[in-house]
Amino acid sequence: MRVLRRIGRQRWAKVAIGVAVAEYLRFVEMTTRFTLEPADIYERGGAEMPIILAFWHGQHLLAAAGQKMHHRVKMLASRHHDGEVNAIVAERLGVGTIHGSGNHGGSFVRKGGVAAFQAMVDTLAEGCSVALSADVPKVARVAGLGIIKLAQVSGRPIYPSAIATSRRIVLNTWDRTTCNLPFGRGAGVAAEPVRVAADADDAALEAARRLLEERLNTATRRAYELVDPPHRGE
Repeated sequence: MRVLRRIGRQRWAKVAIGVAVAEYLRFVEMTTRFTLEPADIYERGGAEMPIILAFWHGQHLLAAAGQKMHHRVKMLASRHHDGEVNAIVAERLGVGTIHGSGNHGGSFVRKGGVAAFQAMVDTLAEGCSVALSADVPKVARVAGLGIIKLAQVSGRPIYPSAIATSRRIVLNTWDRTTCNLPFGRGAGVAAEPVRVAADADDAALEAARRLLEERLNTATRRAYELVDPPHRGE
């Protein structure tokens, strides 16, 4: 087991895994019959770009594969091992990456969050959209304030989104990571965007955080409703 862990930390191994995962996700996207809700989801988002694309951690693997090539997007990737592999996957699929943590808790500075936050602000200012998970680190489906502050500082809207497939494996991890399988039905859902005023006070920021959490949960439930028979859940 130690040998496998040691090999997995090697750069060549991360690249090999990342390339394999990216090509697999491309295959899943090509062989899945997707429904979009709303049907003009790409047009709506495109009209407001750059935007902040938000999703729940563990539900994000197909997000990069579904990106339209004429839309410029960068994805936030953490600095740990899994984040490095995710960055390789995203870049293989034509999505740029920003390395760091979106956390605004006690470990924000230590994890490179300040630099990552500024990089996201700069990326949006340059006209490139940013995609990131909204969860508080290691706490599934509880939105953090980091993404809300990003919307406040940048002035860009947050688009809560979810992607689901009828054929999938849900892992027993803190974020319920979903491994999407090919040859099934798929759904991409975007809720109404969340906008944060530049002069929002603490109460308004908390209200926006709760609203984002609510809309992400609504989008996620709807995505699974579109792909699953009534007896299956997310």
